[in-house]
Amino acid sequence: MSLLAALLTAAMAPLPVEGRFPPLGGATGWLNSQPLTAADLRGKVVLVDFWTYTCINWLRSLPYVRKWAEKYKEQGLVVIGVHTPEFRFEKDVDNVRRAAKEMKIDFPIAIDNDYAIWRAFDNHYWPALYVIDAQGRIRHHQFGEGEYERSERIIQQLLSEAGFSGIGDQLAAVDARGVEAEADWADLKSPENYLGHERTENFVSPGAVVDKRRVYAAPARVKLNDWALSGDWTVKKDAVVLNKASGRIAYRFHARDLHLVMGPAARGASVRFRVFIDGQPPGAAHGIDVDDQGNGTVAEQRLYQLIRQSTPIADRQFEIEFLDPGVEAFSFTFG
Repeated sequence: MSLLAALLTAAMAPLPVEGRFPPLGGATGWLNSQPLTAADLRGKVVLVDFWTYTCINWLRSLPYVRKWAEKYKEQGLVVIGVHTPEFRFEKDVDNVRRAAKEMKIDFPIAIDNDYAIWRAFDNHYWPALYVIDAQGRIRHHQFGEGEYERSERIIQQLLSEAGFSGIGDQLAAVDARGVEAEADWADLKSPENYLGHERTENFVSPGAVVDKRRVYAAPARVKLNDWALSGDWTVKKDAVVLNKASGRIAYRFHARDLHLVMGPAARGASVRFRVFIDGQPPGAAHGIDVDDQGNGTVAEQRLYQLIRQSTPIADRQFEIEFLDPGVEAFSFTFG
């Protein structure tokens, strides 16, 4: 062990042993790799990253994980992304493959459609990071966003303990943009909300029915973090589905960014939409998936960034109008 590595290791608090590396055999498939086992990875430091491709919290952690995979690959680190789906369309391996390509993820991905690896780790979160030492022991975990410096320091420490060289003590330089940019936590007053009847909150259109078509009307004004439908919709267990053109969703929010997880109900279809803030096109506040007039198209099942404001942030009335039928909308997230 080099003097630098020895000093780095000595400076870190001792890491507990949290358990053994659980099996990966429950994966229903693999991307970017042949199937891997804990035995295959003995002698390496392993970072296991639980993710699902529409999760905004995971998306904001991805630039760090991607950079660590690149920076420490030759020094003995193996990153494994365990894709455990939240929404039904995330079980489609083609969707995961497309997302991984667009997000420039080239490390191994275990497809965990049956939640077998999730249960083996007794995991409960997206994102969740588990750092495993060269002896196959879990030495650290991080649930949720943040603590990136600490996680990287622990990776460096365990690589040094394992005898790998060339690690250094510099932290990875991360330039996060688009949906991957850190949230504006100081101005974030709107929590995630699901639209399906199983988990939604604060739905204020009168006369809601579940799993049946209904023409809804939205109140003239909704309170902060309330939402409403107008038009011909079906409120299903995990999503709302538009049956006829010109349906709208209204949401009053307080955040820099607004995202909507949505997609076409039929494979290969596309749905045009327009977004508004306080009744006007978003202009400079448009997200990466719309233009300054608020125009966009839903062609894939994924997270769409519809609003990114500059300061000052205030309570705003968001509306999205779908010009074609056949969209499924699953959840709003904010940043």
